[in-house]
Amino acid sequence: MKLSRRFEGRVALITGGGSGLGRATAIRLAREGAAVGVASRNLEKTQSLGKLF
Repeated sequence: MKLSRRFEGRVALITGGGSGLGRATAIRLAREGAAVGVASRNLEKTQSLGKLF
């Protein structure tokens, strides 16, 4: 599936981004061009998300 770059030049802050829906949202927004900041209570999960990009 080819993703658009519709969020290019935008910034998103995702809370609860270490797992579940927040993580999936952060990944999708980043793939569509957004600069994504993620907040989570679990540092290890948040850092593992950062390693994807």
